[in-house]
Amino acid sequence: MTTPSLISALSRRLEGKVALITGGASGIGECTARVFAHHGAKLVIADIQDDLGHSLCQSIDQTNCKYVHCDVTDESQVKNAVDKAVKAYGKLDIMFNNAGIVDKSYARILEDQKTDFERVMSVNAMGVFLGIKHAARTMIPARSGSIISTASVTSCIGGVGSHAYTASKHAVLGLTKNAAAELGQFGIRVNCLSPYGLVTPMVMHFLGGNEEQVENSFNSSANLKHVTLKAEDVANAALFLASDEGRYISGLNLPVDGGFSIVNPSFQMFQYSDQP
Repeated sequence: MTTPSLISALSRRLEGKVALITGGASGIGECTARVFAHHGAKLVIADIQDDLGHSLCQSIDQTNCKYVHCDVTDESQVKNAVDKAVKAYGKLDIMFNNAGIVDKSYARILEDQKTDFERVMSVNAMGVFLGIKHAARTMIPARSGSIISTASVTSCIGGVGSHAYTASKHAVLGLTKNAAAELGQFGIRVNCLSPYGLVTPMVMHFLGGNEEQVENSFNSSANLKHVTLKAEDVANAALFLASDEGRYISGLNLPVDGGFSIVNPSFQMFQYSDQP
């Protein structure tokens, strides 16, 4: 039998928690900020999109949602974002390393540019490293904390992203595992999420076209049909890993991909000829 107190706890799963979200002004980060706030978390949104960040904080709750400009490739800015969270709310319980970029997917590695590769690695991999480092700085004395990073299905398989993006997301997974191995002794959990393709402002800026076309393209290649991946699905996965419901989960790469990364579609083993 479900008690009223249990229902209340489930409806406010981050009550009393403090969360910092990088890349939190739009896309998956924005959606996660809204979900975390709904579940009682106090927030610091870190991004380089200042207008969007301030607007998001105003729409959530300026008392319990702060914005800080943060380029995740700059260690001093990452340190400042973490320090601002601790100064504003007295602690940091949840670090969501979500900031990331995509690059042009060249058909041949011979066409790839070193500068593009370095830029993607700097944001997607170095940014996560710095986020984990400075979150750990505040969480180790507290002997608790949840660090989550946004990886990608490209952290699991090849051939679905550019060389730089795929390498950077493999790095996120490696950092997740290594940090989980080190920080577990302090009660700190470290996990990452690997979403399939979904429509976000970053993806739309990169791919162009309209949202319906991009969404249809993702759906046509997806393994799980009749469901479209949304930012809310990734945000809810982050909520689980951040909450006490995931209190014994660490070192996990959680695919939010409808089974895409476990299937080799070339064999077409389970195709129903009478599929409507």
